[in-house]
Amino acid sequence: MKELYVLDAVNFLFRSYYAIGPMTNPKGESTNALYGFIRSIFKIIKEYSPKHLVAVFDGPDNKKSRTELYSDYKIHRAGMPEDLVPQLQWTLEFCEMAGIPYLSVPGVEADDVMGSIAKWGEKNGATIYLCSSDKDLCQLVSDSIFVLNIHKDNLLMDRTKVKEKFGVFPEQIIDLLAMMGDTSDNIPGLPGIGPKTAATLLNEFGSLQSIYSNLEKLKGKKREVFEEGKDAAILSQKLATIHIGIPFPKEENFFRLKEPNLEKVKALYQEMHFLTLLKDLQLPEKKSEELDLQFDSLESDVQYILINDEEELAKLITILKTKKELCIDTESSSLNTMQAELVGIGISDGPKRAWYVPLNGKISKERVIGHCKSLLENPQIAFFGHNIKYDLHVLKRVGIEIPNIGFDTMVASYLLAPQKQRHGLDTLSLEYFGKVKTPITDLIGKGKKQISMFDVPLEKVASYCGEDVDYTYRLKDLFAKEIEKENLMSLFTEIELPLILVLFAMEETGIFINSGKLKEMHVDLEASIRKITEMIFDYAGEIFNLNSPKQLGVVLFERMGIRPAKKTATGYSTSADVLENLRETHPIIGKVLEYRALEKLRSTYVDALPEQIDPKTRRIHCTFNQSVTATGRLSCQNPNLQNIPVRTEEGRKIRTAFIPEKAHTSFLAADYSQIELRLLAHLSEDPTLIEAFHQGEDIHAFTASLVYGVPLTEVTKQMRYAAKAVNFGILYGQGSFGLSKELGIPTTDAKAFIDTYFARYCKVRDYLEFCIESVRQKGYSLTLLGRKRPIPEINSKNSFIRAAAERLAVNTPLQGTAADLIKKAMIQIHQTIPAGQMILQIHDELIFETPDDQIESLSEKVRKIMEGVMQLKIPLVVDISIGKNWGEC
Repeated sequence: MKELYVLDAVNFLFRSYYAIGPMTNPKGESTNALYGFIRSIFKIIKEYSPKHLVAVFDGPDNKKSRTELYSDYKIHRAGMPEDLVPQLQWTLEFCEMAGIPYLSVPGVEADDVMGSIAKWGEKNGATIYLCSSDKDLCQLVSDSIFVLNIHKDNLLMDRTKVKEKFGVFPEQIIDLLAMMGDTSDNIPGLPGIGPKTAATLLNEFGSLQSIYSNLEKLKGKKREVFEEGKDAAILSQKLATIHIGIPFPKEENFFRLKEPNLEKVKALYQEMHFLTLLKDLQLPEKKSEELDLQFDSLESDVQYILINDEEELAKLITILKTKKELCIDTESSSLNTMQAELVGIGISDGPKRAWYVPLNGKISKERVIGHCKSLLENPQIAFFGHNIKYDLHVLKRVGIEIPNIGFDTMVASYLLAPQKQRHGLDTLSLEYFGKVKTPITDLIGKGKKQISMFDVPLEKVASYCGEDVDYTYRLKDLFAKEIEKENLMSLFTEIELPLILVLFAMEETGIFINSGKLKEMHVDLEASIRKITEMIFDYAGEIFNLNSPKQLGVVLFERMGIRPAKKTATGYSTSADVLENLRETHPIIGKVLEYRALEKLRSTYVDALPEQIDPKTRRIHCTFNQSVTATGRLSCQNPNLQNIPVRTEEGRKIRTAFIPEKAHTSFLAADYSQIELRLLAHLSEDPTLIEAFHQGEDIHAFTASLVYGVPLTEVTKQMRYAAKAVNFGILYGQGSFGLSKELGIPTTDAKAFIDTYFARYCKVRDYLEFCIESVRQKGYSLTLLGRKRPIPEINSKNSFIRAAAERLAVNTPLQGTAADLIKKAMIQIHQTIPAGQMILQIHDELIFETPDDQIESLSEKVRKIMEGVMQLKIPLVVDISIGKNWGEC
């Protein structure tokens, strides 16, 4: 045994638990610690290819030996978090199935077992790597024993590094800890003796024993501390010493990595929903002699046929025209829908069978397009694909327009599992069929060596595209049954599928932008940013990099003496929420926040938007995503026009750069008024809230009147502001603490305000409690149109995760129904008004570009559709505004 890697398993688990954000499996059980542990294990295997390795865990009653010496040892340590306990058991099960040797000794801490293994291994001529971030293990470092921190750029602590970090050599670490103590383990140490003082003394005297043998050389307070604290120092020395005589299996074979049970590992990954790990499990490369992580995913019965002869193509088209449904996929030169050139078309009429027709083969491009057009524009055939909206764009570039969309597996996956972050074909093929699809980089490469899809051999593209349509077809068969089973078919066929063509049309149309206006704004913003920067430097008394959080933290909290809110492992936190809480402490804080806001506007919009103008259409064509947000709302990207800030003057100016392209044309904006509050009234059936909306009251002033007990005419702006905060806070599950922070009032006052609110709107509280209990029982929330959002975290044992889930349970039916409602309106409007007039959707608002002489007619049609799209217990109200630029709407 040449090398042995000894893993501090509990250290890995706790680090992962606190470093990785909340993760849950479909049952709502926390999985982040297990996930991090597995990633750490395979990081070591991948980067070091060990043959011998052991994961060491704390044994039961592991503090026993030290608490017998000192009853308060680790007394301040909280017990293991409740939702970490099952993860520990899963970790042990994982080690068993993955062939990872593991060990724990009853009554003994992991450090002592690790120390005993290290010394045994060293004695037998092995090099030992103690994988941990625990400083206590540095006392074991020798010429053959090292401490390896894989979470800190694989930092390897040898004797020199230990001396650099602690100021003493490894054999002096125990005495260093004895003097300075350890608050995390409640080791007392000596009062007033910190790490620097302790290191200086050890460098002068050599050891703790030598210091006590030369006490007369210490003077004043320092001598007094050592004299009075001798018992504590000797006790601390014993507590800090890692025991090296712990019994454990001393056979080399015990530490050898075993053959993993891949089926069990795969099943665990699927149970925990570790899709990335599942994919890694199937990577073909083999990183160690002992650990083979391959699955044989080759299929011998698939037929992916390249069509490179016109006679064969004509025959194929004739046969395919008899089909009721076909799966299609396009291969193209770019992901940019407006600039992508069609390379070829893949078609499948059933699982395991596909044809690929290239545009760069033996058949002329014009002839290929002609044949395919006759098939794809056949309204009797339902075509489907995975993210078929992209294919519609690419096909339109060559004059092909598909009239009949029958299915989309990406949208179907999203509808079935909106909580998932990934709905890509590769991910779904892996998840449902265990299939590792050929990555695109295998065809075109990456970086500087990347080639065009046009240059890839036709046979390779045919196989790649055939795989795409084949697995899309398989997913379609699977998802169609699941959608039916989950009672989602009407939502899918009446809302999500028709919406594809609506969004496609909006993306094709795009929006015109005045780039000259943005150039003017750039000059103004640069001047404002320069001015604010100078003010910040004046306050700070020095010039530094404002875009460096580290430098900013040092300036604010060390040189200027502002009291920091919190410090992270890498330095002072200067996040927006931290600085917002410190705004009143010094004028520089407000200026830093202002600088960041302006810099974001400049880089994200003012400078970036002109670069995203399409050279052919001279318009910006953003992409609308219907498979991203868990609530059902649409999102927007490349660029994200939904996030342009409207609360600041500078943000509103950006909207003024968006203008109609033609003369005598205007923008029309139609915005649902207080849609979520209206839906709250409908769903809660609260009579007071319903009556207020029927009477057309200012709902925030009305709420203030009820809560404060004053007539509507006596409601002040401050009262209305507070009532507005509660009205919207209720929608997002805000409690008294959040309200007190927002309004700057005591928590007790905020609680009284909320209690009075619920007393006046008596059925609202009942409805919110119903939402939470319903999700707790069913595991998902439901919108009026039947959209489901699984929220398994609502039964989590972690109180923070559970509270967040309860807020989702309250908000999702409201926000999700609002999303369904505007989608339904968009479909009806698209079917009613001329193509190209509806150009943007911004949450509850639709933007239209229309000739001035059609404004009145369009306004009437849009209002009628939007206000009548769903019959509720309250009236839906749409506010319409018109302008010569977006900012005026």
